[in-house]
Amino acid sequence: MTRQSTDASRPAAPGGEGKGLAAGTLGLWGSVVIGLASTAPVYSLVATLGFVVLAVGAQAPIAFIVAFIPMLFIAFAYRELNRAVPDCGTTFTWGTKAFGPVVGWMGGWGVAVAGMVVLANLAQVGGQYLWLLVGDGSLASNVPLVTATGVAFIALMTWVSYRGVEFGERVQNLLLAVQYIALVLFVLVAFIHVANGTAPNATPVTLDWFNPLAFTDYSGFIEAVLLALFIYWGWDTCLALNEETKDPKRIPGRAALMTTVILLVTYVGVAVAAMSYAGLGESGAGLGNEDNANDVFLALKDLILGPWAWILVVAVLVSAVSSTQTTILPTARGTLAMAAYRALPRRFATVHPRYHTPSFSTLVMGIVAIVYYVGMTFISENILADSILSLGLAIAFYYGITGFACVWYFRKELFRSARDFFFKGLFPLLGALMLAYAFIQSCIDMYDVDYGYTVLLGIGGTFVVGVGALAFGVVLMLIWWTRPASRPFFRGESLNRNTAVLVPDAPENYGRSIDGGLT
Repeated sequence: MTRQSTDASRPAAPGGEGKGLAAGTLGLWGSVVIGLASTAPVYSLVATLGFVVLAVGAQAPIAFIVAFIPMLFIAFAYRELNRAVPDCGTTFTWGTKAFGPVVGWMGGWGVAVAGMVVLANLAQVGGQYLWLLVGDGSLASNVPLVTATGVAFIALMTWVSYRGVEFGERVQNLLLAVQYIALVLFVLVAFIHVANGTAPNATPVTLDWFNPLAFTDYSGFIEAVLLALFIYWGWDTCLALNEETKDPKRIPGRAALMTTVILLVTYVGVAVAAMSYAGLGESGAGLGNEDNANDVFLALKDLILGPWAWILVVAVLVSAVSSTQTTILPTARGTLAMAAYRALPRRFATVHPRYHTPSFSTLVMGIVAIVYYVGMTFISENILADSILSLGLAIAFYYGITGFACVWYFRKELFRSARDFFFKGLFPLLGALMLAYAFIQSCIDMYDVDYGYTVLLGIGGTFVVGVGALAFGVVLMLIWWTRPASRPFFRGESLNRNTAVLVPDAPENYGRSIDGGLT
């Protein structure tokens, strides 16, 4: 049996047999594919491009670039922490090692909240776009049918995740290829129309599109950047699969950086193509038309691709469904790690003996997502919509914790070299501060009763749902804190800066304390 270090004076390097996951399964390409699939590039563009253009007009491309900066800085933090502590608990594990069990637990809860909320949205989008392909598309407005279809998608992708990361990677290779074929086709044909003079509102590309000083509305700029932050979210799935990669200390970090750069090129390229083709007018196909904001692709697909327009519909469907599967992966591994270190009931640490996946955590994630999706749809689709709008709070929350954790964890190493100063200190700190500002500004905006679709307790429903979801984590943490099984974690015994981060394979050993005795 591999034990965690009991010598607080001797840092314990990662080692041992791990948590029973399928070690050495993913290479660099597989990690990048899963990272890209997690961000759902086609769906993300559908959900945000139109609103970003409404907020800042011609400066949409530079808004995507500015939003990329904190993501890149936080990706550096993930990379450096992963090199030192390649644990699938990511924010939970790193936050605990840097700041203690309370911050770590809440960081893990932030990951879970973001995953649960976005799964409901992805399921709904998948259901709607599937039925848009049938007949005249009117079935996409049938709420019970769309909801049942969304539930089926969550169940299917939960099964894919349950079957193993290698099986999931093969599925994602195919689904991601469909997405990028559609995006490349959209960009190329749009520019061909512009060159041939057949675009409805051909608009020449200018340097002002990429000029950060050209913003005339500061509040619109902040709104656009906050919107754009959402579309980069998801690349950290690469890190949650670190224990299943062939080189867990290096490949996940490299994959995360590659993913963010690929996303930057994708989003800016598509934004420029759409703006060049449709222009920024407030009527017709113009991107300034509020009627087009909810789905730019739906508004332009027939004009650009004609009889091939169905490809874009399929791409959005595939994007939502593929992200459903990759969203389950990090959350299930996060709860696996939390259970392994006694921050959750040890049942969550169960690993399937054949598929080497966190079987119980995966099933629970799928079931909770279904219950949440159906429940919110039944209670109020407006509340469901507000929960999706509040998603940025959970993202900024746990990404910010990771950035601050990196600086504090490596605080004694920051001045050893220029590389350490920038990549372990300055960049993660700047990224965390940017996200902290994004969190605070989002709370202020969401508090307004005019923000979102509902008003709850006399204030904006989006604020209530977003902050309430994070606050509910405090309640759950306190409930678990009262259980005797949680004492090793909250006392800092089962996980602290000096304990080993990997635990034995054997599930029966998860219930043992760090000195090897049963607790």
